[in-house]
Amino acid sequence: MIMMTPTTQYGRQAALFGLAAAGVYLVMIFVTLANIETLSGLRPFDMRPGGYSAELASALIDGLGPSGRQYYLTRQIPLDTVYPALMALTLVSLLKWLGSRDVSPKLVRVGIWLSVAAAVADYLENAGICFMILSWPDVAANTVLAASAASIVKSGLTTAAVLIVLLGAGFWACKGIRSYA
Repeated sequence: MIMMTPTTQYGRQAALFGLAAAGVYLVMIFVTLANIETLSGLRPFDMRPGGYSAELASALIDGLGPSGRQYYLTRQIPLDTVYPALMALTLVSLLKWLGSRDVSPKLVRVGIWLSVAAAVADYLENAGICFMILSWPDVAANTVLAASAASIVKSGLTTAAVLIVLLGAGFWACKGIRSYA
C-alpha cells in the first residue's frame, strides 16, 4: 500500500472533486438551467444570487407549466443535490492542501466553515424551491422569502469561501516567491 503525503492527497482530492463539480455545473448551466429558462422565459431561481420576489417566483413557476415544474424537480434538483457537496469538497480539499503548505490554520478553518455553510445554504435553497413548486399555486410569501434568503446567503458564502481560497493561494505564492528570492 502506497502512503500519500497530505499535500498529495489533498491535491488529488481537490482535482477530482473539482472536475466532478465542474462537470455537474456545466450540465446544469448548459442543459437543465438553460431549458428551464427557455420553458419559463425567466432566469431560474438558481441563477438569481440577489434573490427574488414572490411575484417573480410565481411568474417563473407559472411560466414553467406542469411539465416544466416536473422537469425542475426531476432534472435540475437532483443535479443541484450533488453539486453543493462537490463544490464544498473541492474548496475544503484546496484549503487543506494550502494548510499543508503552511498557509495560516485560522484562514483554512474559516474557509472550511464558509464552504460547508455555503453548501448548507444551497441545500436550504433547493428545499425552498421544491416546496414552492410542490405547493404551486398556493405558494406562501414566507416560503418565497426563505428560499430567496437562502439564495442570497448561498451566493455570499460561496463568494467568501472562494475568496479565502484565493487569498490562501496568494499567501502561499508570496511565501514561495520570497523563499526563492
